[in-house]
Amino acid sequence: MGKPFAVKVVGPLEPYVTDYRQKLLSLGYSPWSATAHLQVMRHLSQWLADQGLSGEEFTESRLAEFVEERRKQGYAKGQTANGMVRVLTAFLRDAGAIPAEVPRVPVTPDEELLESFTTYLREERGLAARTIHWCRYVAGAFLASQHLGEDGPRSISAKDVDAFMRAESEKRGAQSLNSVAASLRAFLRFLYLAEHTPTALAAAVPWSPCWRTSGITLALAVEEVEKLLASCDRDTVAGRRDLAILTLLWRLGLRACEVAALRLEDIDWRNGEIVVRGKGNRRDVLPLPTDVGEALAEHLLKGAQRGDDGALFQDLRAPHRRLTSTGVSAVVLAASRRAGLAPVRAHRLRHSAATAMRRAGAPLFEIGQVLRHRHTVTTAGYAKEDPDALLQMARSWPGVSS
Repeated sequence: MGKPFAVKVVGPLEPYVTDYRQKLLSLGYSPWSATAHLQVMRHLSQWLADQGLSGEEFTESRLAEFVEERRKQGYAKGQTANGMVRVLTAFLRDAGAIPAEVPRVPVTPDEELLESFTTYLREERGLAARTIHWCRYVAGAFLASQHLGEDGPRSISAKDVDAFMRAESEKRGAQSLNSVAASLRAFLRFLYLAEHTPTALAAAVPWSPCWRTSGITLALAVEEVEKLLASCDRDTVAGRRDLAILTLLWRLGLRACEVAALRLEDIDWRNGEIVVRGKGNRRDVLPLPTDVGEALAEHLLKGAQRGDDGALFQDLRAPHRRLTSTGVSAVVLAASRRAGLAPVRAHRLRHSAATAMRRAGAPLFEIGQVLRHRHTVTTAGYAKEDPDALLQMARSWPGVSS
């Protein structure tokens, strides 16, 4: 077996070898993993030399040619831009060795409309990237169903909106259908504000019955939560990280996206507070309970990965990037498997925290403050099995004494 880093790179990319090696190590790759990435760099540099190309001529179409060439040669890794080739090209773009990725230019009226809608959601509504992606998907599906003529969106009618929602209702449940309805309303509202339609059609989108207070509670028993926490091996980096995540979800009732967004500077150790970035770009300051602070301190002081962006929680495998909300939920799912429980994801711990507070006697309005709900009806969903708690929110009927 050879030595790590024993890779000879010749050709246009040779001047960037040292910087790329250092970048790979800073991202947490082991010497042997970094060597595999350098092999891809060697292949690309040799391919550019064979093609008579400089780095500046390595466009997106050339990238596709290189990926196809590697596939034909039988390489199992780095076959697509989602593998090691992607890591390499991202580095080379940042270094100025190859051209920056050119954004796709809309070529059809529908694409131009969707691009304007995306800009509106991002710049004027300030929505999160995942929400924007979903709204654009729904808007694209709606436009594809219309077959617009020369009049474009001006020909859309309430009948068209109703027909689209009826078609969606045949393949979706109530909650999913209401998510489609909300995104479609946003799109139709945009069309009216941008004067693409003469009338406001958002009101023509129907709601699907979906009661928050229906069904059984999603809360876990305290004993089940204790099993989740006990499943984390505090002698390992992974166990300490997972325990800190689970404790935040359980004790503070945070959402998965809020845990993923936490940064080192969000913790005020001296004052015992933590800043939470929530929905709609909200920033709330919450007290930091002792057990949460201890779990976070142990995670940070005993081997937590250090990233460039200051993220509190990161992937354990290289590259050490910020943990996503999906990754946070995956941590809870893995813990439920270790604990021998039915599959549990992050949001159930939020429900469990609210239910535990309610059972301890906390009034609903206080629970709503902890969970940062904007509407009391949202908090009422956690009291569906407690009529006495719901009575606290009910208004007296005129002329009837309580």
